[in-house]
Amino acid sequence: MNEEILKSNWPIVVFAALVLVVNVLMILVSYFAGEKHRERDTDEIYESGISVTGDARLKFSAHFYIIAMFFVIFDVESLFIISWSLVFRDTGWTIYWGMFVFIMVLLVVVAYEWKTGALDFGPKGKKILKAYHEINKKENPQ
Repeated sequence: MNEEILKSNWPIVVFAALVLVVNVLMILVSYFAGEKHRERDTDEIYESGISVTGDARLKFSAHFYIIAMFFVIFDVESLFIISWSLVFRDTGWTIYWGMFVFIMVLLVVVAYEWKTGALDFGPKGKKILKAYHEINKKENPQ
């Protein structure tokens, strides 16, 4: 039994071994060929030629993350609807009614989110930005 498995899977084993060898080789070459220096600015953050002006870790409300999750959820659902529309003629009316129910559930969810205020990111967003500027002024008085 083990010989049969080895005979049928030898290409996978060879490929895995080659991947491991290539990775180790690349790491070793970069270690020995790379520059080794420790100037003052080596560990400084540098992004597109712009010097660091403050801390990148801001305290955001969970509201921003909820909006991001809604975007991902509805983005994936739109892909689902688009893929269904491509095969609509082959699937028939049963799948049509299933998609109709799916879209109705989406509309109910959007109505619920709207009613609860989950999609309202008006003044709260401005309050967060104002709080950020106040914290930034306290940390970096000029």
